[in-house]
Amino acid sequence: MSGRGIDEILADARARLARLDADQARLAFAEGAVLVDIRPAAQRAREGEIPGALIIERNVLEWRFDPRSDARLPVADRYDLPVVVFCSEGYTSSLAAAALQDLGLHRATDLAGGFQAWKAAGHPVTTLVG
Repeated sequence: MSGRGIDEILADARARLARLDADQARLAFAEGAVLVDIRPAAQRAREGEIPGALIIERNVLEWRFDPRSDARLPVADRYDLPVVVFCSEGYTSSLAAAALQDLGLHRATDLAGGFQAWKAAGHPVTTLVG
């Protein structure tokens, strides 16, 4: 068997991150960290959103946050930018945050438990009325 399984890749990514729980992520956001929602549109519509979070779908995340990229967001202008990535449950976001660290964004991390943990903690969310 060659290569590494996803469980090993995920564990390696998480070993590099100072993951935040929902309360820590909310505090970091209040103190100026960029909170980034990488969930697809259909998932956001179904689950809700965190007010003020940037919506950057996973497939373009590195291009939007690499300070060297012509496609970067204006906020992504330095390598010490605090970025907290989240997905629905905190799996994909760990891989995404590790990828941002690979670009040099050494303060990138993720929200342990993702959007579901944020919502369960009673933090603000918006939902589609429908």
